Amino acid sequence: MDVKDLFDNIKNYENKNIILEGWVRNNRNQSNFGFIDFNDGTYFKSLQLVYEKELKDFDSISKIRVGSAIRVTGKLVKSEGSGQTHELKVESIEVLGDSPEDYPIQPKRHTREFLREVAYLRPRTNLFNAVFRVRSVAAQAIHEYFQSHNYVYFHSPIITGADCEGSDQMFKITTFDFDNLPKNDKGKVDFKEDLFGKKAYITGSGQLHGETFAMAYKKIYTFGPTMRTENSNTKTHANEFWMIEPEVAFCDLNGIMNIEEEMLKFVIKYVMDKCPLEMDFFDSFVEKGIKDKLNKVLNSEFVRITHHDAIELLKKAEVEWEFEPEYGEDIAKEHEKYITEHFNGPVFITDWPKDIKAYYMKLNDDGKTVAAVDLEVPGAGELMGGSQREDDYDKLIKRMDEMGVDKDKLEWYTNLRRFGGCYHSGFGLGFERLIMYLTGVENIRDVIPYPRTPNNCDY
Repeated sequence: MDVKDLFDNIKNYENKNIILEGWVRNNRNQSNFGFIDFNDGTYFKSLQLVYEKELKDFDSISKIRVGSAIRVTGKLVKSEGSGQTHELKVESIEVLGDSPEDYPIQPKRHTREFLREVAYLRPRTNLFNAVFRVRSVAAQAIHEYFQSHNYVYFHSPIITGADCEGSDQMFKITTFDFDNLPKNDKGKVDFKEDLFGKKAYITGSGQLHGETFAMAYKKIYTFGPTMRTENSNTKTHANEFWMIEPEVAFCDLNGIMNIEEEMLKFVIKYVMDKCPLEMDFFDSFVEKGIKDKLNKVLNSEFVRITHHDAIELLKKAEVEWEFEPEYGEDIAKEHEKYITEHFNGPVFITDWPKDIKAYYMKLNDDGKTVAAVDLEVPGAGELMGGSQREDDYDKLIKRMDEMGVDKDKLEWYTNLRRFGGCYHSGFGLGFERLIMYLTGVENIRDVIPYPRTPNNCDY
């Protein structure tokens, strides 16, 4: 049986013999008795095993090392000690997989930097056991929210010819032998000789393809891996990450903000309800007050402010900025922090300057801004980014020309405006950013099982 089932129905198992299989977190032996911290991965808490001198295998059990996989048979009894309500009185233990003395995950504090070096073992620690369970539960929450609101889960292609985010940000894919590249008569690489007969990329976003399915299903969402080549060695960037990208037909900018707010609140509540022990752990050992922070988000109405008004607010602030806020430019981390603190909660910043946003965003009537929105949250900064998409064919073509986007390769995308197009909107949510926000873990490398960052592609 699983330890979680045991704890969920602990009264039903009192004074009954049970068999469990799992791993030894710690083994503290004394002359007449000993204690094993036992964990099988199904429950955050460990179960205490108590073995006594009367056992014929007492000596061998006392020598079982940390990290060993075991099968234990015993009786569940009320605990006489502090720290747990029940414990398992051992009758026998079988070692299924031994562990050496130099097993890296000993019962002591390990730095997160060290644990990244043994990433294949770090889920056995309390911190990462909690992080990756929350990641799993949050993923389920994402699916439950969208599925319960009539969305179709769309699997966008990993290999694509669509240059959505700009080719300088996308990994190129080829079957060529780099030591023997085919050249055309102009001396350039001849991609007609490649597997797909043209330049191909690993996806940087599923948005463009998602829009095609939104024009058939009305509401779709993607949820999958995304890769970008950005050479950024920060706590919040990775070259491989997961994205959620909903796309909704007959939805304007205000409508997509309503969806962002509702979805975020749903996921927060779902995780807090399903992972109470993990959230208590984060609140005590990772980010004190995180439960209060998240509960406050659940009970708040998100503020909405234009980019122009946000810059005006920043300029009036009596703060010495590292980066001076400007009307036509992006906002920095320090600006995001100030804005969320000023409004004491999450803030939607809307109507961004068109020159710093993508070609597919709907041009506002002023001709200077686009119907784009970023959601800023306390402690994490930007969590989601979205927009109403440009549904006017002529305006889209003009914007693509202005920004040097190859229209011929995206004819299928622009044709959506010709073949029964409608107003529609969407947003992107970086899943790892969400997990960082939910757990208080500050480095993206610690919320991805095997992080892919500059100069780091281990395992």
